[in-house]
Amino acid sequence: MERRRFGLRHVCALTLLLVSLCPLRCRANWMWLGVSSPGVPEELGCAGLPLSPRQRDLCRRKRFLLPSIQDGARLAVAECQNQFRHERWNCSTTQDPSVFGFELTSGTKETAFIHAVMAAGLVHAVTRSCSQGNTTECGCDARLRSGGLSAEGWHWGGCSDHTQYGTWFSRRFIDHGVRNTSTTRGGHSLVSMNQHNAEVGRQAIDRTMSTDCRCHGVSGSCAVKTCWRTMAAFGRVGLYLKERYERSVQVWDRSKRKNKRKDPRRVPIDKHQLIFFNKSPNYCVEDRRRSVAGTRGRRCNRSSTGPDGCGHLCCGRGYNTHVVRHVQRCECKFVWCCYVRCRRCESMNDTHTCK
Repeated sequence: MERRRFGLRHVCALTLLLVSLCPLRCRANWMWLGVSSPGVPEELGCAGLPLSPRQRDLCRRKRFLLPSIQDGARLAVAECQNQFRHERWNCSTTQDPSVFGFELTSGTKETAFIHAVMAAGLVHAVTRSCSQGNTTECGCDARLRSGGLSAEGWHWGGCSDHTQYGTWFSRRFIDHGVRNTSTTRGGHSLVSMNQHNAEVGRQAIDRTMSTDCRCHGVSGSCAVKTCWRTMAAFGRVGLYLKERYERSVQVWDRSKRKNKRKDPRRVPIDKHQLIFFNKSPNYCVEDRRRSVAGTRGRRCNRSSTGPDGCGHLCCGRGYNTHVVRHVQRCECKFVWCCYVRCRRCESMNDTHTCK
């Protein structure tokens, strides 16, 4: 136990050193909790975490939510990497304390997705903690417990997920007091763009919720049902946001005055659309300055015509084929008494990686 604590202190000290030495362009932020080790936030405390003054103050007042903040960040990073695992940009994280490097502030579609999924992850984790009774400040959504029967023969009951508290906390923790605007009138700033996309992420939790029911009646009949609202698994939220990413809308960056006459959009943007400023790089070639890993060495699917296909993922450079030998137990049988006997099976499979 003492050795584990020493290890945590060593990690914490190293983290603080990295944060202090990090230049402005790679400034650390709360998303770092998504790649940190479990227990580190509690070890560092609110004062030692890479938070803004506003976030640090909220952290001190809601310290009981520290585990949920880390859970939300880890959930979001993992889902981002899951949704983009076959893409040229695979949501890779870096040793850079900003976690996502250049993409966090590049104003691209990828920036939009990062801010949306991180905000959604925070809502999901805090709401789940509330529903599980881990805090005294929130619990189930009691507003739906009407008790009266509906025309369909069911009534609200059970423990509905109280997303309002999670959404409130996500807004207070992530947004920084700048008025959020969802209109292109006058253009967007990077801050308002990120806030708009974060709000899309938060609303994704509500838009993917479902109604679950339990039957009550004689001999298992469903004469009466009790129903409650529950959040979808976060993978469903990630899929919803990936669809919004594919249909995201480019808007005008008001900081670039020279582009003012080229602004093609003067209509309000739907509040459920992701928005971005700049076109994405192709992510084909490694660019360390921008923390772009490139696709060299990535596994691809030779028979696929999708984004994971060798033709697309390898950017026309071709691919290498390797024969991989797999050994596993097979044809297992129970032998009386009392052990399991298995054969040793081998298979040879082709693996393709980008040149």
